[in-house]
Amino acid sequence: MKLCKNVLPILLLLISCNQEKKEKQNLDEVYEWEELIDKELTQWDTYLSYQHQVGYDGSVPKDKNGEEIMPIGINNKGYSVFTTLQEGEDTIIKNTGEYYGCLITKKEYKNYHFQLKYKWGNQKWAYRKDLLKDSGILYHSIGPMAVEYWRSWMLSQEFQIMEGHTGDFWSQANSAIDIRAYKPESVLDPSANKNQDFLPIGMGSPYKNYCLRSGDFEKKHDEWNTIDLICFEGKSLHVVNGEVVMILKNSRYIDENGKAIPLTKGKIQLQSEAAEVFFKDIKIREIDSLTQQQKELF
Repeated sequence: MKLCKNVLPILLLLISCNQEKKEKQNLDEVYEWEELIDKELTQWDTYLSYQHQVGYDGSVPKDKNGEEIMPIGINNKGYSVFTTLQEGEDTIIKNTGEYYGCLITKKEYKNYHFQLKYKWGNQKWAYRKDLLKDSGILYHSIGPMAVEYWRSWMLSQEFQIMEGHTGDFWSQANSAIDIRAYKPESVLDPSANKNQDFLPIGMGSPYKNYCLRSGDFEKKHDEWNTIDLICFEGKSLHVVNGEVVMILKNSRYIDENGKAIPLTKGKIQLQSEAAEVFFKDIKIREIDSLTQQQKELF
């Protein structure tokens, strides 16, 4: 009898692992990857705003005469914040981070699995000189540029890429979403946890617009990290080096009348945020369902 009790958990584990392997194999067979990187970055636009300085307060930067400075704008050829280089067969995007802004996919996407690899460079600029290196993936991006605090990005949901914080969530502009997380206490922020109920985060939320990922799974400074973003019908998963660090649902934005509007598709932005970072192996594939294992997280 004792032997049976010991064997049963092992059998259940083997069945679960086999099911997971089968689901992954089916995904790879059914959903083809679309590569989003080439030497000329033909599938992306570039938007640059400002080189924000320490003390920035959210207002439009001004010159020494007190006149408002215009943002650099879209696809300005006079700047080389985003360039490509070749390492063997790998085409790598170098993001200097010198100016706030982003790469923006020319296409919109809905119901997809997005993946990239990143590693940090050494350079930091102006505002982040004494802060952690920072970047991010902004998904379900819609509307005009420069509508959020930094005057650099579109209304969107953020999968943060940041030293020690990769997988965190920020709402951009008037977006909102629900996240499985511990409620904040005192000066603490909400913290993602798969065993907690969903908390509203973002515009109109009592918990504000930020949530901490459930754990730090980032690799050493000079190693490549793999990021997976899985989005389906308003649900999303933030995955860092194979670990699910955040479970999100009910993606939405709040309109000028206070009405919640579903936010389930849009462009993808890769942030330039005053820190040097490299990207490679950027790809996406459409999906028509979450796997059974992913569904169970919700």
